[in-house]
Amino acid sequence: MSTAAPLPEGLIADRPAASDRAYVTLVTNRDYAMGALALARSIRHTGADADIVVLHTGGVEQSSLAPLSDLGCRLVRTELLDTSDDFNARHARGRLHADAPFTKGRKPAFHSPLDNFCKLRLWQLIDYQSCVFIDADALVLRNIDKLFDYPEFSAAPNVYETLRDFHRMNSGVFVAKPSLETFAAMLEMLDQPDVFWRRTDQTFLQTFFPDWHGLPVTMNMLQYVWFNLPDLWDWKQISVLHYQYEKPWEADHPKADRLRPLIDFWHAFHEGKAIPDIASLANPSGSDDG
Repeated sequence: MSTAAPLPEGLIADRPAASDRAYVTLVTNRDYAMGALALARSIRHTGADADIVVLHTGGVEQSSLAPLSDLGCRLVRTELLDTSDDFNARHARGRLHADAPFTKGRKPAFHSPLDNFCKLRLWQLIDYQSCVFIDADALVLRNIDKLFDYPEFSAAPNVYETLRDFHRMNSGVFVAKPSLETFAAMLEMLDQPDVFWRRTDQTFLQTFFPDWHGLPVTMNMLQYVWFNLPDLWDWKQISVLHYQYEKPWEADHPKADRLRPLIDFWHAFHEGKAIPDIASLANPSGSDDG
């Protein structure tokens, strides 16, 4: 049992911490609650020895959270960050996607860029010594408890189209150490006059932690690698599979045919079906083992 200080005002947990380490995800609507359920089941499947914390906002109905609670997840209620009206206007969905358009994939309609900054609430979870954040549109394929001993701030590169992107960070998986002092410093940097975080939390975190520690791409394998860089894909090595852009629970999304094996794999976790032997899965055409 964790003996750390209680959570700060504004965070409400449905149960006490049972460990000093936690996998943390963020749920801001019904769709991501579906993703979080598959994620939580995948973490349990690996025999992970840590709490699973679901940060959730008022945009999520209790009926969507109930399956997560039944699975033993610790639900922590919070709200979006208290940012200025000007900041919110600059980072609203329509404005941000006009100023920094996504040209490589399609963001689903339920996505709100302002939601992304709520990830920073992780640093308020001061009853944990170490946290691994994982986006709710991801699956954990093998035990990654070793990440709790990695330094802050650790994250994998944003590689899904070209190997030249190794210098860019993807914030779908990262290692952090909760601290109210760090959280306060983040808020001070975040909402400056006229500041624009082009890729929301991802751009902000790479700026706040310029010397971030690089994790291998296998700790955050982005789904587009499947067809863009098939030689990089090896089921035997992948620890976290991240469904960036189009989501596996969307019916007939634009890239569904190309990603069908990954979509079917996600549904097995979400629906509680038998999970195939990951090492026996066929790699994409063009990979060394495909």
